[in-house]
Amino acid sequence: MIKKILLGLLALIAVLCVVIALQPADFKISRSAKINAPPATVFAQVNDFHKWEAWSPWAKMDPNCKFSYEGPAAGVGATFRWEGNMDVGTGNMTITESKPADLILIRLEFLKPMQGVNTTEFTFKPDGAQTDVSWTMTGKNNFVGKAFSLFMDCDKMVGGQFEKGLASMKSIAEAAPKS
Repeated sequence: MIKKILLGLLALIAVLCVVIALQPADFKISRSAKINAPPATVFAQVNDFHKWEAWSPWAKMDPNCKFSYEGPAAGVGATFRWEGNMDVGTGNMTITESKPADLILIRLEFLKPMQGVNTTEFTFKPDGAQTDVSWTMTGKNNFVGKAFSLFMDCDKMVGGQFEKGLASMKSIAEAAPKS
């Protein structure tokens, strides 16, 4: 009887492992917002990591988070490091491409609680007096990431944070002095 239970348990684990392994490795999470400000104003909020604390939803999750900055103040080579609680973890971001009022690419590296490297992209498209800004993160899930995504809706979880961040960015950019 115990042997049958153990064999059944092993079969169940094997099926679960196959299901996890067959999950797609690539992921993409993206959100957009229209902001009543010119692309250069919105771009400035993202291109300088020193400004992120005002609008990033993760900066508000841990008031004791430690931040540090390296490289140039803004643009290519600017690096932002953080070390916080389990909600924000530990990691760093480096701007790898910066096209004024158009595009910012960021290498995003998570160190804790799980390791991973993703690409974050911000695009800024003029739309009359507004800017259509998109915030996208892409990457690959390892086996643990695939298993996690079976039980958690990562698009909803992270996408919801992107929506909060874009709403905060909108408030800041729309309140900025018009040039």
